[in-house]
Amino acid sequence: MKKWQKWSLGIVGIFVAAISIAVVIFWPTISILKGTGKLNDDTEAIPSVASRDLKPMEKGNADWISWYGANGDNRSKVKGIIKDWSGGLKKLWEVNYLCQGNLSATWSAPVIQGNRLVVCGRDTDKDLVFCLDPVDGSLLWKVSYMAKTSTSHGSGPRATPYIDDDRVYTFGRSGDLYCWSLFDGKQIWKINVSDEGGKAPQWGHASSPLVLGNLVLVQGGGSAGTIAYEKATGKLTWKSGHDIAGYAALVEMNFAGESVILAFHGKGISAQDAGNGSELWNVPWETSYDVNATTPIVFDDKIFITSGYGTGCELLRTNRSGADILWRNEIFSSIHSDPYVIDGFLYGYSGDSSQNKGKFKCINLQDGTEQWSTNDMGWGTCVLVDGYLLCIDIKGNLFLMKPDPYKFVKVSELPKALGNVSGPVWTKPVLANDHLYLRFKQRLVCYEIVKH
Repeated sequence: MKKWQKWSLGIVGIFVAAISIAVVIFWPTISILKGTGKLNDDTEAIPSVASRDLKPMEKGNADWISWYGANGDNRSKVKGIIKDWSGGLKKLWEVNYLCQGNLSATWSAPVIQGNRLVVCGRDTDKDLVFCLDPVDGSLLWKVSYMAKTSTSHGSGPRATPYIDDDRVYTFGRSGDLYCWSLFDGKQIWKINVSDEGGKAPQWGHASSPLVLGNLVLVQGGGSAGTIAYEKATGKLTWKSGHDIAGYAALVEMNFAGESVILAFHGKGISAQDAGNGSELWNVPWETSYDVNATTPIVFDDKIFITSGYGTGCELLRTNRSGADILWRNEIFSSIHSDPYVIDGFLYGYSGDSSQNKGKFKCINLQDGTEQWSTNDMGWGTCVLVDGYLLCIDIKGNLFLMKPDPYKFVKVSELPKALGNVSGPVWTKPVLANDHLYLRFKQRLVCYEIVKH
């Protein structure tokens, strides 16, 4: 064999080996992400609205009305949950029609107030809004509107609605903000953030709306970083900032009784006066692809922020005039899973959402050091309820753990709580009025979580 032939074979061998190694390393990511926008095969047709008179609206003892719950603290008010799952949990109902069309995946979480559950969906060219009976899953009303969107990771809404008394606000990935009657779904008003100079980020608008006083606020991006509308009419009250829109929900913070809006935008975190929108400060926080998607945590005069792609986390001490960095590290790095601050410690999923190999960690907030770390719960999302963290990983396995700063304590687990899934389960679990709601694309499942 000639020398050049040996060199050619050697180069080809190295190339093949490199490809093989890359496939081994990246195949788990590829296999999960390739299914993000597609639906499962068991999609059902949307049923007719129940032919009955709508019941007067009620409120429950443990409603979940927004991305961050009824109290705006991401904590469920449900008490007395079932802790032994060895015999499974009782499934009360399931629907499989929220998305229609191969690339219409929707990640928006449901919201519940009394006898109304609102959840978003998508068909080929329209955003859909469904209202279900939260007890039996029957369809109470359905509305839709035309919306041109990208199909990247699914064309459906990502932002979670906000129920405010007798109204519900939805925000689509194309920037459509709608106000609907919670009773029967009648449209009250609509607006698109692009009318004020807003611009969608790379993967579409995902920042959930925030209702505060007489305002409803969203991240608009472009020349309308944060926008405040009159919640009754949709009339513009103020807009502030010229930042790339982030994917995280807006958060309220108070300084000496005065409300401030925190926007975790594409390039950092900013604070605006809730009354007039004036920017108080803006702290840079650069991430890959401008993805800031994890909701900032506010406690005392501090703010904890974190982002994925190995960016890490940061703890800020703030006031109306500015923010000082207390510490920053890469020990904890969450792409879009909200952690919790409990008694001076932070608990949550660290890592990216493309593989089920992330770590659930406990961090000492005093200095940012790691208390412990486990991979026993994959990578996922969680909600604090009744003193426990109820978590679901991206394969649809359910876990219950007890927060403990000194060790990982797994109490129960329920494999395949969503049945067979194709692609990652990204929507966080929701608990309201003794029920647990799990969403995966077109599917919504309700379990009994409090024994009667």
